[in-house]
Amino acid sequence: MKVILAGYSKTGTKTMCEAFKVLGYNTYDMLENAYYLSDEWVKIITKGGTPEDFRRMYKGVDAVTDLPCYVFWEQFHEAFPDAKIILTIRDEDSWYPSMAKQWNQLNKSYLGWFVEAFSPSLWRIWYYRYHSYKLVSDVSSFPSNKKELFGETLIRKMYREHNSYVMQRAPKDKLLVYKVTEGWEPLCEFLGEEIPDKPFPHRNKGSVLLTELAQTNNIMKQLVAEALTTSSLLAVFSVFLGYRFYRGSFFQNILHPFLVSLIKK
Repeated sequence: MKVILAGYSKTGTKTMCEAFKVLGYNTYDMLENAYYLSDEWVKIITKGGTPEDFRRMYKGVDAVTDLPCYVFWEQFHEAFPDAKIILTIRDEDSWYPSMAKQWNQLNKSYLGWFVEAFSPSLWRIWYYRYHSYKLVSDVSSFPSNKKELFGETLIRKMYREHNSYVMQRAPKDKLLVYKVTEGWEPLCEFLGEEIPDKPFPHRNKGSVLLTELAQTNNIMKQLVAEALTTSSLLAVFSVFLGYRFYRGSFFQNILHPFLVSLIKK
């Protein structure tokens, strides 16, 4: 493990994930953690984990970003003491509306509903999603459509306390407090990397997370493909059942004469 991103969601985590990939780092973001390590994370969140668990789970991984990793940044660093820590920050008065906007868009996204309903892989990680979301939100009504963030006062307090705790507890020689608007130079200097010959990335601008992931992330592409396949199979099966029902004795002998009599009346 080379670097642990300890910044809260909506502080540029998707941008940082892309920047790490440009630098050649094998990076686990939110989807990778959910897809590959859901069972392990449910155990850690509900029962606890050891440094050995983290080392086993993230063998060969260079960087971690977003939920649930930033909540457990300290446990990551205990397992990987040589890793560097980056705390991405953002002005609170722009961060909270962006966080709330993304949460609401995720709950209202037709793409999200479609994938949730028809992707077997998302069914498999249901418990992971519940427990990981509960780290930063009120999901007591899950899986209804009334998933809401904690009240604004509380989530702002959580954001401030998280940033303050990281800045107090992280080793000063291993910590970079960083804004994604600063670009490549301070990031590459901190990581000891050459500045890439390409513009610094900017991802999830305007909270278009699911649409962007569906275009760029292989796991999300697979989830969408699963949902399309499952929904297509269900549609074919429904047509088949409808045909059998139409050809069956109940339709021919009872329902069809009844409908004809209604029409004649």
